[in-house]
Amino acid sequence: MIERTLRKIEDTLHLAGCLALVAVAVLINADILLRMIANRPVQIQFELTELYLMPALATLSLSRVFRDGGHLALDFGPETLPGLWGTLLAKARLLLPAAFFAAITFMSAKFAWGAFAHHEVEYGVIDWPLGWAYAVAPLGCSVLVLRLIHDVFRPAEPDLTR
Repeated sequence: MIERTLRKIEDTLHLAGCLALVAVAVLINADILLRMIANRPVQIQFELTELYLMPALATLSLSRVFRDGGHLALDFGPETLPGLWGTLLAKARLLLPAAFFAAITFMSAKFAWGAFAHHEVEYGVIDWPLGWAYAVAPLGCSVLVLRLIHDVFRPAEPDLTR
């Protein structure tokens, strides 16, 4: 049940991240075309992309991409080792990034909370509330932490190659 719920959350956030990417492409191309054809830019394009869409597409898909094995990795040793040391190494390879992303989640959530609490605004064509802009980073990173911790405690899949 935990796996199924986590997958639904990951898939929903991934969809939101992908929609943010589509929105970036549409806004940038609309801005280019309107500048060329009508000599009028899309006024909100830069601020909307910078404040809301780029952070969303950078963080909301983190857990889904990790789950699907599409993440970047630096391997400095064998992926699996036999026995207890292999099990400990495999769990450490998940717990260390979980601790790192938990720290990012905490600090970015603290930053977002401060922006909400102080009603911080980015003044521009529209007055953009920054709390919502900052909220996507702790959301995406926290789901990645849940995925990493879940994978630490997930039972090992049987080796069917023997």
